[in-house]
Amino acid sequence: MAVNNVLKIIFWIGCITMIFSLTASASYAVTTGEIDAGVNAALHRFSQQVKGGRAFQEIAKGVLVIPHITKAAFILGGQYGEGALREDGKTTAYYSMAAGSFGFQIGAEKYDLIIIFATEEALRKFRLGKGWEAGVDAEVTLIDTGIDLPASTLVSQHPVLGFIIDQKGFMAGASIKGAKFNIIKPD
Repeated sequence: MAVNNVLKIIFWIGCITMIFSLTASASYAVTTGEIDAGVNAALHRFSQQVKGGRAFQEIAKGVLVIPHITKAAFILGGQYGEGALREDGKTTAYYSMAAGSFGFQIGAEKYDLIIIFATEEALRKFRLGKGWEAGVDAEVTLIDTGIDLPASTLVSQHPVLGFIIDQKGFMAGASIKGAKFNIIKPD
């Protein structure tokens, strides 16, 4: 009986945590200056850590950068971050990313997410989507940062590419499937 009560408490704490992580809004946003600084640093790391990182940025119709995503889990998990969409090197909008998960998982980590929109159509669908969801509204192909293929080859095969870089922490594997991206209006 006591074990059931503990499991119920863990379940409800997890549910509440997921609700807060999935409903986070612009009221929790940092300033545009802070987001832009994080985006610039993440793009610099991307160019250094990913083979052909600069080529991906040059080919891209749009680049969504969510630096410093925080992910934590103990059976129930959540992740959240804020970033910017860049087109032709300029910020055109700010976005939040939130996701929840359930399963055998424990740990915490931080990482940067770079999503390359390789076609105008993929970028248009993202910009028009309200609550755009990875894996539902578009398949995001996560690319191993050490892959040695030309950017043009990958871009021709996949309209939306994702890169996870600068991982720090203790969690096995990273996934953005089911992550929701919403436009925010930071101060």
